[in-house]
Amino acid sequence: MFPFADLHGFADNLVIGALDHMHWWLHTVVHIVLVGAPVALLAVLATWCLHGLRRYRHSSLRDAAAPADLGRSALVPGIFRYLRRQTWRSQLWLLFGATLSLPMLYATLELPKLIINNAIDSGHFPVSYAGVSLSQVEFLFVLCFLFLVAVLANGSLKYLVNLYTGRVAEALVRRLRLTVYREWRRRARPGGSAQLIPIVVQEVEPVGGFAGEAFVRPVLQGGTFLTILTFMLVQDPMLGAAAITLLPLQLALIPRLQRRINALGRERVQQVRRLGGLIGNEANTGLDPIHDSFRRVQAIRFEIYRRKFFMKGLSNFISHMTPFFFYTIGGYLVIEGKLSFGALVAVLVAYKDFSAPLRELFRYYQSREDVRVRYEELRRFLAGHAERSAEAAVFERASTPATAMEMPAE
Repeated sequence: MFPFADLHGFADNLVIGALDHMHWWLHTVVHIVLVGAPVALLAVLATWCLHGLRRYRHSSLRDAAAPADLGRSALVPGIFRYLRRQTWRSQLWLLFGATLSLPMLYATLELPKLIINNAIDSGHFPVSYAGVSLSQVEFLFVLCFLFLVAVLANGSLKYLVNLYTGRVAEALVRRLRLTVYREWRRRARPGGSAQLIPIVVQEVEPVGGFAGEAFVRPVLQGGTFLTILTFMLVQDPMLGAAAITLLPLQLALIPRLQRRINALGRERVQQVRRLGGLIGNEANTGLDPIHDSFRRVQAIRFEIYRRKFFMKGLSNFISHMTPFFFYTIGGYLVIEGKLSFGALVAVLVAYKDFSAPLRELFRYYQSREDVRVRYEELRRFLAGHAERSAEAAVFERASTPATAMEMPAE
């Protein structure tokens, strides 16, 4: 039997050192934050790990069942292995720039708190730093200038990282196109240029475009998420825990809803292709099947809109629910003198950018899966195992329209 009583007692002991007494409402909220949310997060992460192991096993079995002469392809197995071989020096520079931007990000979060607590809401002046005496106004201007420098440094580093990411991506796109064209010229391919053109124009670009962000995006966005979370935990551990209270709900629901939207997108593409075939063969099929196909396409598109906006509304609701915990717990701590007002304001400002890295990581996961499939199709094409036209492959793998692939915004 699950020890609920022990968990309840553990939560009480956990907060007794920080709070002398609690209102019954705060007592409920604290138990949700310190017990319910961590248990749910562990359950979601454990489920993800099991699914990841299962996918890895299926991928290994699929690779083992691949044609023996697929090794004749000019591309090595695995998109990440290929990227490490071709762009490892560039990836190191990108990772260095992304890592260097994280301390600047932390400074942009810490300095507003210092401005409020130490410059605006403090009466201990003048102050001396490095032998220099500063009045309250001078100290305020110094901190504001440091904040401006931190913002400019952080923005400049991200600009350089993004610019270099684009350069790496474009260089690999050109290299892949040359590889495909050279192999096509060297070996006779059935279908001629009709099969080559969609490969070179449409299939190569997403694969090469992924090269610039393959390693740096999870480091930059994951590092941004952890930096903001660390800042919140430093201000107050309970506020940091409150920031991730609804994270298990997001991780459990949003990807599931997105997968259903993607499935509807694939169904829409297949239905549109079927409609094109019916229109081309109108003399034999008649008008009724065409009208039915029109209605089916309309119904699928409406279902995509319904699910997409439901997911967006749910995501926005969850994102706006988290400040409720900040105001409840943080406001109580400020009233009791356990937390400074500047720290609470800084946490609320930091949370504004808290969910953006998660959305970027979701997008990264989606693009990674799509690029992996496209890369393996390129290998099959170069090895001579393309059993269908590349143009058909493009349409079949077009998982969803661009609007349906977007993660919900704030």
